Amino acid sequence: MVAFSGGVDSGVVLAGAVRALGSTRVIAATAVSGSLPGDELQAARRFATELGVVHLTPSTDELARPGYQANDGDRCYFCKAELLDVLRPLADEHDLPFVATGTNADDLKAGFRPGIRAAAERNAITPLADAGLTKDVVRQIARDWSLSLWDKPASACLSSRIAFGIKISPARLARVERAERGLRSALRMAGLRSENLRVRDLGDIARVEVDAELTPTLATRPDLLAAVIGFDCVELDPAGFRSGAMNELLTDPARFR
Repeated sequence: MVAFSGGVDSGVVLAGAVRALGSTRVIAATAVSGSLPGDELQAARRFATELGVVHLTPSTDELARPGYQANDGDRCYFCKAELLDVLRPLADEHDLPFVATGTNADDLKAGFRPGIRAAAERNAITPLADAGLTKDVVRQIARDWSLSLWDKPASACLSSRIAFGIKISPARLARVERAERGLRSALRMAGLRSENLRVRDLGDIARVEVDAELTPTLATRPDLLAAVIGFDCVELDPAGFRSGAMNELLTDPARFR
């Protein structure tokens, strides 16, 4: 069973498993909860169909875990724990001995990945990391295999948009998803495109990140930023998009490892 988020990493694991074992011996499982954007679920379904594998969409309830809801720096630990605690029994029901994740070699060197620890405690396997495959290599493999998601931008869960220390709730997750969808739509109508786009929830403030080359243009277009609704204030991050930007707000990430 592959814990398939819909991204490139777990997509390559899924495709590799099908190549090695055949589609009838592999199952893709995408966890459905308030932290998963609806568009991501639809994309995951399409990709699994392309590979001809069974695609399960079990529900997870991360918000039932106090540690996740509290949204301290170790939130991802509780998220991954919930995921594996749901998938492991499901894999057993289908007589599948392993649950694989898309953790790659770069993830192991990142230094701040509490979710990896939760997965390891639950004996999830990590084929990409075990083979020493970095993110760039994984993406090249996806391209070489002509996988439809080879150039898909990174897309973390909606909870990653909410600043640490701010309690996660269904309403906050929905607000972030609505804001990002609105901004993407506004950019598209203006003939602009950002491969990477995030609306960070800092409480009453929304901080918008887009690709660095688009940032100067967006800075002169308050009409486009007005598409980000539901917040008292909307500000543009001049540094542009970068993965893990919320970690910059942690004063001491090491204490959450």
